[in-house]
Amino acid sequence: MDKISPAVAGFGLHVRQARVAFGGAVLFEDLSFDLAPGSFTCLLGPSGIGKSTLLRLIAGLAPADARAQIQADDGSPLAGRVAWMAQTDLLCPWLDVAANVALGARLRGTASDGARVAALLEAVGLGDKMRAMPNTLSGGQRQRAALARTLMEDRPLVLMDEPFGALDAITRWRLQDLALQMLAGRTVLLVTHDPREALRMGDTVRVLAGRPAALGAALHPRGLAQGELHEAEHRLLDELSATAA
Repeated sequence: MDKISPAVAGFGLHVRQARVAFGGAVLFEDLSFDLAPGSFTCLLGPSGIGKSTLLRLIAGLAPADARAQIQADDGSPLAGRVAWMAQTDLLCPWLDVAANVALGARLRGTASDGARVAALLEAVGLGDKMRAMPNTLSGGQRQRAALARTLMEDRPLVLMDEPFGALDAITRWRLQDLALQMLAGRTVLLVTHDPREALRMGDTVRVLAGRPAALGAALHPRGLAQGELHEAEHRLLDELSATAA
């Protein structure tokens, strides 16, 4: 196996009866859904609806009073099998790019695979930036480094919290392509505010809306013709507009 291929394929995930409340206000309850193994699912919804909270719940980072039944379809625990990519790159300014990519191993007190770090940075177009410091990188380069760090963890389930939202249109387009290519085979749940991004990247697209929030019907954009994609984008915009009214 080469240095950038995933060690294990993504597994299916079953979330049942998820509930989160803040200050007496219920974000969602009895929320249930599935992620198909090796699929890319995009989650849309207005700000504050609970999308990022749902990601944290799956990752085990939600408030103590949150609850859900979360199970992988292979029966194994989720611990140690989830990677997270946040809205911001979260690069440590005192570490160079290579050290940032290998940060997980450093925090765990284990040796990092230098060859894999180099291969991943080459794959994301940063092969000549291994020793660069984060403050010398553009926003797109920083997100490429963050993607490489996510891939370095080599987890079968990847949670992405609007990682491309702050980028210009061309850089966002290129990073979407790169993420689709390099995350192939993993199970991915990506939160986004952009219907076009969701339709471009998702095997499945869902809208989280309402109080308490519920999931709308699943949309499967793969294979849709251009006109059908345009109609699907309008449908998603209509759903999002209705929730903001």
